[in-house]
Amino acid sequence: MSHVPHELTEEFPDFTKQLHDLKIGNAHFANLADRYHELNRTIHRIETKIEAAEHSVLETMKKQRLSLKDQISAMLERRS
Repeated sequence: MSHVPHELTEEFPDFTKQLHDLKIGNAHFANLADRYHELNRTIHRIETKIEAAEHSVLETMKKQRLSLKDQISAMLERRS
């Protein structure tokens, strides 16, 4: 598969170690990161026409991804 944009390490390049540490040591964070990853991959497949979806469904997914990203960001900021 081609490059998938919006991966967490790209979204938070200054927090690579914290991302890793939280994924290993915090079950809630790991769940958020996993959900973000799966949703991001699905969005990418829709945007690259590998999968089909209604525009409204794609927009809802993007809002969900943004919400997850905000939660992840808040946890990273508290950790730093």
